[in-house]
Amino acid sequence: MPAGDTIAGTSSARLMAARPPRVAYFPDSFHEVNGVAHTSRHFEAFARRRNLPFLCVRAGDRAQALEEEGNVWTLELPRGALSFALEKDLRFDPVFLRHTPLIGETLERFRPDLIHITGPSEIGILGAGLAHYLGVPLAASWHTNVHEYAARRANRLLGKLAGRHSAAAGKTIENLALVAAASFYSRARMLFAPNPELCAQLAEATGRPCHRMPRGVDAEIFHPAMRSRAPGDGVPVLGFVGRLSVEKNIALLVKVQDELERMGMDAFRFLVVGHGGDEGWLRERLHRAEFTGVLRGEALATAYANMDLFVFPSHTDTFGNVVLEALASGVPAIVTPYGGPRTIVRDGETGRIVPDAEFATAIADILAHPARHAAMRQAARAYAVTASWDSVFEGVYAGYATIFPTATKDLAPTCPA
Repeated sequence: MPAGDTIAGTSSARLMAARPPRVAYFPDSFHEVNGVAHTSRHFEAFARRRNLPFLCVRAGDRAQALEEEGNVWTLELPRGALSFALEKDLRFDPVFLRHTPLIGETLERFRPDLIHITGPSEIGILGAGLAHYLGVPLAASWHTNVHEYAARRANRLLGKLAGRHSAAAGKTIENLALVAAASFYSRARMLFAPNPELCAQLAEATGRPCHRMPRGVDAEIFHPAMRSRAPGDGVPVLGFVGRLSVEKNIALLVKVQDELERMGMDAFRFLVVGHGGDEGWLRERLHRAEFTGVLRGEALATAYANMDLFVFPSHTDTFGNVVLEALASGVPAIVTPYGGPRTIVRDGETGRIVPDAEFATAIADILAHPARHAAMRQAARAYAVTASWDSVFEGVYAGYATIFPTATKDLAPTCPA
């Protein structure tokens, strides 16, 4: 493949005439069930709606499939036999670099003005390396608090240590993982993160500007009208949607169940949507729950609409797409004061923001006041319909414009940086 200045040398001249910039996007996941994949699918769909020059390089089941549909190209590459599972539907391929020649040829034809990666996966590492080689700017979006995930999984392994030593070891692992992640992200010219606190933290850790990149919701799919429960079904349904794993703090669901029972509530049930490594553990202990596995499309929308409250105990989510989907379905959410979900919920209006120890009390209080619950349902829906995916990605292109100030004038951003 020719040297990087083959692409970069004509970049400035082309940008004066071509707007917006040509974006090569390297997502960690695309077809899986997680926030990165969900956002990436909507990003590609946005590019198609706006007819933007956009190349998505991703892992998938197709064998080296390159598709060119107008301005939007997709290059899907298989993971190999040496790949190993990080989660039920998420894998890492240590020899993904074998695809470099084909990716390089595709980039040479597409001629990107920038490369955008979503994290330190094998795909992100490859995208960052190619951006450096080609001499084009690199953008990186932070979707997962990998340092907190590492600490929580390590704490499980270190659980046999005395509490004080286990906590100290977990904090050390978290700090080291954050330093490593910040070192990787500092290679980018600009960063994106889903909430203001995380943006500020990344900007300080990397010395790079960070723009806010929240999430949107399809309020036509996720809608209260999808509710299918019989009108006479008055048993409250507490819902959870997400990965069933330690970093989601799912153990709190069991504590909530037990506390509500101690408070005298004997008519409620859980609806749990998703899968993960701790599903067996949760099934053994959450005896009031229906486990549906992974749901998509109308089935997922119906599951949300059939809930009365959404219970999301995670401390580590950077945003919380599932919380926004619940609100769009007219379901108030109970979240913790940590991470991104607290930036979505308006305490006392669209749900509650409370520490772990107060989840059960907050749930019981809302359910005990039907008029307040009904008002929260309406407020949740009203808030969610303002969060469109188009506004999210218009904000991303506004961020790109800080590198290419003449390149994105015809994408009027509605989402603040």
